Amino acid sequence: MFKRLIMAGAMVLLSWGIVAAERMTVNVDTANIRSGPDTRHDVLWKVELYHPIDVIKKSGGWYEFKDYEGDRGWIYAKLVTTFPSVIVLKDKCNVRTGPSTDNDVAFTVERGVPFRVLEKKESWLHIRHADGDSGWIYAPLVW
Repeated sequence: MFKRLIMAGAMVLLSWGIVAAERMTVNVDTANIRSGPDTRHDVLWKVELYHPIDVIKKSGGWYEFKDYEGDRGWIYAKLVTTFPSVIVLKDKCNVRTGPSTDNDVAFTVERGVPFRVLEKKESWLHIRHADGDSGWIYAPLVW
């Protein structure tokens, strides 16, 4: 009986367009983030390629989401995909030539820079920026 109640509750939530947070990635060079699920709503800010978002609600062809700072907005569904991405949480993070602090620093990045995740080795992520730069970053430094 309890199992049926859980399923019924899930069906009600799904019918309202509410879903569990699903990580998505912006797949265009620049995407407008709007105040509601339509192009008639104001543009709140813009995000760049590989920006990760957590979808919290779907409405038609639009997704409401939260980002790494907890900000909420709406994005057109065709502007995102499911491949993994991360965004840097701290200033001056080292991106290295390999998955260890024994490897050289390839470059440093600032908070808010998004990357596509290519591979994971233990606590390290092999990442690539939209400009083609790639390297390894320690996973606790990103969202």
